Amino acid sequence: MPIEFLATAIPDVKLVVSLRIQDSRGFFSETYRRSEFASAGLPQHFVQENHSLSVEQNTVRGLHYQTHPFAQDKLIRVVRGRIFDVAVDLRASSPTYGKYVCAELSAENWQQLFVPIGFAHGFCTLESNTEVVYKVTNYYSRDHDFGIAWNDPNIGIKWPINEAEAILSDKDKVQPRLAEVGPVFD
Repeated sequence: MPIEFLATAIPDVKLVVSLRIQDSRGFFSETYRRSEFASAGLPQHFVQENHSLSVEQNTVRGLHYQTHPFAQDKLIRVVRGRIFDVAVDLRASSPTYGKYVCAELSAENWQQLFVPIGFAHGFCTLESNTEVVYKVTNYYSRDHDFGIAWNDPNIGIKWPINEAEAILSDKDKVQPRLAEVGPVFD
């Protein structure tokens, strides 16, 4: 079953489209095949899979990243509901430093977003009871876990909600702006 890899405005971030075969019983889909990813220039080895449930629409998670030696590539997909998914380039040497790409991921469109090391990642739920599953290439490390403000005006993400509607964790309410953090990755 072929998996399609589509470029985004920042070429290192990929939209991944997997075929779904449907019949009266439901569907089958191959969402990850290491050889397909390697052929597309994504030879990453995923070591952990995470699953989150956001009960309320307008829940914002992020923008998060882990630093070396625990930096992570991520492969994000939605198994129930919809999200507005965002990746912000934190690579100092990149011509797209401080820029972002976004995609709507949903259980219906069945697309995934590959976010490489060097990016902060976050999302906003567009429906209640949204479940997100994502694979990562390194284990979670509390000591290497950081973030930037989801609403940093210098990044200028065009979120589908306003600030008053955002449901945030205590951690995400106090994240610094990118200018305060500076370049995180080379």
